[in-house]
Formats: sequence, structure tokens, C-alpha cells
Amino acid sequence: MRRAVCPGSFDPITNGHLDIIARASKLYDVVHVAVMINQSKQGLFTIEERIGLIREVTAEFGNVEVESFHGLLVDFCKQRDIPAIVKGLRAVSDFDYELQMAQMNNGLSGVETLFVPTNPTYSFLSSSLVKEVATWGGDVSHLLPPAVHTAVIERLGRK
Repeated sequence: MRRAVCPGSFDPITNGHLDIIARASKLYDVVHVAVMINQSKQGLFTIEERIGLIREVTAEFGNVEVESFHGLLVDFCKQRDIPAIVKGLRAVSDFDYELQMAQMNNGLSGVETLFVPTNPTYSFLSSSLVKEVATWGGDVSHLLPPAVHTAVIERLGRK
């Protein structure tokens, strides 16, 4: 069985993330979405909420598993016998950092990293940018899956 992981914080998952996961789901039998736990950061959504939203918006793919992880991504991969990490690249600036991570991960465990160029529509998109624009009342509906957009608006409306 061909397995890969798409890691990230996904706070929240954007259409850019979803595009990479969708494309990976066509190439692999099982795609694990690993939601990174960073206890030093306060997110807009809890880990459990992020997992729920990702499961909801990836359900149509049929081969995506979503769970959290804490620690080294290569350990997550080893524990699940995942030989590949799939990462989206938005710009050349992403490549420098991601190449270093890919080389380190491969050196630590032999796990390969596959870089997927993002859809140009989403080349500028990041979760932090979406949160900032939404916080100030900007329209981010075209950047998020509908269920995620609703959750973002509800969450920010409560703050």
C-alpha cells in the first residue's frame, strides 16, 4: 500500500492545503494528514477542532486519515510505516526551508519528501494571512472550504 503524509498546523485548513491533499490522494492509497501540536502557540482552533474540520472537508476523497502529532515528523512516519512526505511549495522562499527539512528528514530516517507546486490561485495563501484578514472583516470565503469559512467566522464573532 502506497502511503504518504501531509503535515501542517492547519489553523485553519485552507483551499491551498486542500488542493495539495486532494492531489496527493490521487497518487497514494492512503494519505495521512498530520496536524502538528505546538503547545507554545495559541491557535484559533483546538487540535480536536482542526481534526474535525479536516475530516469533514476531506471525507469525499475516501483515503485520507487525519490525526495529530507531537515531536518529529519522521517518528510519526516510522510508527505508521509512511515512506513519503508531501509538501506544497508556494514560492522560491518556501523551497530553501523545505529543502533543509527534507534533507534532515531523509538523513534521520530515509523518508522521502515530494514537493508539489501549489496551484497558482493559492500561491500567496497561508492560514495566518487568512486569520489576519478575517479578523479585520475581510472576505476570505473564496480561500476556505465552506465549512471552514463558517467555523472561522463563528469563532472570530465570539472573540
